[in-house]
Amino acid sequence: MEPPARTNRPSDPPHAEPGAASSRERGARVIAFGGGKGGVGKTFLAANLAASIAELGLTVAAIDTDLEGANLHTWLGVPSPRVSLAEFVSGRESDPAKLLLETAVPGVSLIAATHGHLDSAQPTGARRVALLKGLRRLPADVVVVDCGAGAHRAVVDYFLAGDDCVLVVHPEPTSVENAYGFLRAAFYRRMQVAMLDRAVRDRIREAMDQRNERGIRTPLDLLREVQALDAEEGRRFVEAMRAFQPRIVVNEVQTAEDVKLGFAVRSVCRKYFGVEAEYAGYVNRDDAVRSAVLGRRPVVKAHPRSDAAIYLRRIAQKLAEPVLDGRGPP
Repeated sequence: MEPPARTNRPSDPPHAEPGAASSRERGARVIAFGGGKGGVGKTFLAANLAASIAELGLTVAAIDTDLEGANLHTWLGVPSPRVSLAEFVSGRESDPAKLLLETAVPGVSLIAATHGHLDSAQPTGARRVALLKGLRRLPADVVVVDCGAGAHRAVVDYFLAGDDCVLVVHPEPTSVENAYGFLRAAFYRRMQVAMLDRAVRDRIREAMDQRNERGIRTPLDLLREVQALDAEEGRRFVEAMRAFQPRIVVNEVQTAEDVKLGFAVRSVCRKYFGVEAEYAGYVNRDDAVRSAVLGRRPVVKAHPRSDAAIYLRRIAQKLAEPVLDGRGPP
């Protein structure tokens, strides 16, 4: 069962804060992987899709933003990174490009996330803005961002920085529940940074508390509140909703019901958030994956004919299409 084709994305609304997609500069295309729960396969997908996109003739820079649980370097065959994102967070380095390392995967470079400061692993808001802008200036066609677990503001900002925001879901109840929670946090954060009026932004912040006294329980409830405060902001809110089009990937699929999960998540996005998500694909559970990670290699390289590798390449082709189309004929 193949997920449907993706429709064209509308233009993004103006943003002014961390994670702001409006501050995008022309440069590398950014693909961010998030999902809320740890262990669902975000790093696995980031590493393997980076490798698969590179196979299409594009240069890829992969960045691990999980300074409290980094392991993207392991998947890419870099056992002991000599520098990492921690250098940027601490202020010891101001140019993210100088943190890029060669990997064992042709066409893929890496900014690792080892050696983080245990007391303050994530960069401050201003430092985070500088990092997100710096990603587009990296010497690559595509930048792959591996987001950490949870829905911390830094994690959500990294996710929202993507031209493509890929929501990774594992077919188990805890993963699905966490994915919805993460998507909710990302939705409200995106709406908050899209608004210009302070009173509207404060109302969105209030709505982030699911037990808020105003009884705002759904994005549509919030939309009505925003429209009542300011009609122009209401129109901007709707535009931001339409522009937010996450992609869904289901990892470690074993049954037909697992495959259908992507459609179910897409349906919830439409009904609850008013968001048109795309089901970008799924990856079968495959013993070749464990063998690949033990060898510190992406499965698409270690076992290129495995089921997992085949499905990963299909997803990579979709994600790379905007860049490949932009190149035109050789």
